[in-house]
Amino acid sequence: MTKYDMLYILAPELEEEAREVIIKKFEDLVTANGGVVEKTDRWGMKKLQYPINYKTEGYYVVMTFESGKDFVVEMKRVVGITDGIMRRLITKA
Repeated sequence: MTKYDMLYILAPELEEEAREVIIKKFEDLVTANGGVVEKTDRWGMKKLQYPINYKTEGYYVVMTFESGKDFVVEMKRVVGITDGIMRRLITKA
């Protein structure tokens, strides 16, 4: 298994409960596909470098996990169709 870091930015208008549901969804997706979530860091609300969809702030989350390389394609697909996600970046750690 390979170690990955996924940084994603949640929309600022999401309530705390909605944020936690999305974070839990991604953690559960990793474990359901045979991966292991090492840690999830919630960086909180930060100012964006440039506006995204006319928004100037976003809630940053970094998740470190281990999984097979084929799973990353599925993770990108699921993150891409999830409402409330402004941007995402998955890199090998």
